[in-house]
Amino acid sequence: MKIKGYQLGIALVALALGLMISIQYRFSREVNESPPIARVQTLNNEIKEKREARNQLEKRVVELRERLDQKANVQPDNFAAEMETSRIIAGIQAVSGPGVEVTLNDSNVVLQPGQDPNLYVLHDEDVLRVLNELKAAGAEAIALNDVRLIATSEIRCIGPTILTNKNKRLPAPFTIKAIGNPQTLENSLFMKGGVVEQLKIWGIQVQVRKQTNLDVPGFSGAISFDYAKPVADN
Repeated sequence: MKIKGYQLGIALVALALGLMISIQYRFSREVNESPPIARVQTLNNEIKEKREARNQLEKRVVELRERLDQKANVQPDNFAAEMETSRIIAGIQAVSGPGVEVTLNDSNVVLQPGQDPNLYVLHDEDVLRVLNELKAAGAEAIALNDVRLIATSEIRCIGPTILTNKNKRLPAPFTIKAIGNPQTLENSLFMKGGVVEQLKIWGIQVQVRKQTNLDVPGFSGAISFDYAKPVADN
């Protein structure tokens, strides 16, 4: 059978059109599935989830404020006292009172050949032990180099400094202010075999002074709880 010229032309046009459509479909599919677009879609979903979480938190804040207002109207005097106590416990309120001031510094011992210098400098664990003794002895408020320590404050070694409250880098010497019963706090540090006695083995300089009045600042950073949630009242 003889193929006419116009039929051959139509066949070639159809073939070219099919090839173009196939290439366009494949290109569009690759673009849609490319990593940048997939990343944008993921980020959009995350933004949406964060917005929803923020809206829920805003509603929770409104509810809590309404409850606080109601409680304040019913028991204004007791409520104010409870709020003040809560602020002190949380560490966001500056406080003053009797206590002890502890100063810690590296050893001033002249090292002999072969001695390990790391044994004669303060480490984060040394500071942490002193802090734990003061807490165990009833310290009600503690500051390290005038940085208020709260329940979530960490003590970590970052080179020659100590990191606390996520972004506060503190160098030696370290001054600890602890409010509480001065005699009890002092005794906790100087007990036989206690932390001060062990630190002095390596020549670490420790000074403990009882004070009739100390000023401890409030916590100045942001406080957030991602996992701990209040238990709803029955």
